[in-house]
Amino acid sequence: MHVSSSKDIQILETKIDYTFKNKTLIEEALTHKSFTKEKLKSLEFYNERLEFLGDAVLELVICDYLFKTYPQYTEADLSKIKSYAVQETTLAEAALKLDIGSYLRLGKGEEVSGGREKPSLLADAFEAVLAAIYLDGGLKKAKEFTLNILEDKIKVLIEKNLIFDFKTRFQELSQEKFGVLPKYRVHKEEGPEHKKIFEIEVFIKNDFYGVGRGKSKKEAEQKAAEAALKKIAEEG
Repeated sequence: MHVSSSKDIQILETKIDYTFKNKTLIEEALTHKSFTKEKLKSLEFYNERLEFLGDAVLELVICDYLFKTYPQYTEADLSKIKSYAVQETTLAEAALKLDIGSYLRLGKGEEVSGGREKPSLLADAFEAVLAAIYLDGGLKKAKEFTLNILEDKIKVLIEKNLIFDFKTRFQELSQEKFGVLPKYRVHKEEGPEHKKIFEIEVFIKNDFYGVGRGKSKKEAEQKAAEAALKKIAEEG
């Protein structure tokens, strides 16, 4: 499925709880560069510019919300919460919840490679949709859309006291529960040297507990530890 008719757009608008006055904006937000190159060479727009704007709008909305809602937290604490709220994994989950992937216009290459489920592509699409709402309806509507999706995640993060170094907490828990330190292993590296993405797995003894991706090994280890903590919590 991709946005090709007013009916498709109406279905998506229902899911995101926003009706566009300018339908071209939502079409642009859902158009991946691969679609432009492979299918409509005459089409000049795709969602990278909206993604750029959406990233800035997202930061503003989240920072404004955190600043006003949690006056008791320090700048460092607020920065940690914000980083969680705007990270790729969080945005990709939000896009999945809204089923945005089903409406993306992709080129054949991206389609066959599972582009509709790629976290990076979904996160970018979420930011592009946010930017489209901002341009069409203003900051108030952009804020409503963002917090409707992300506010509960932020509250859970704070209520469960997860504003800390995940790696340190997982290390402490591993020693307490299993009597050993966790071990991290680089599973793979992707991209050029100046823009490399690391994927790191974490184990307790020889048992797999989580995987994380990041622009540095440190970031990937933190996300792997976070995934491991969630796994342990789910297991009781």
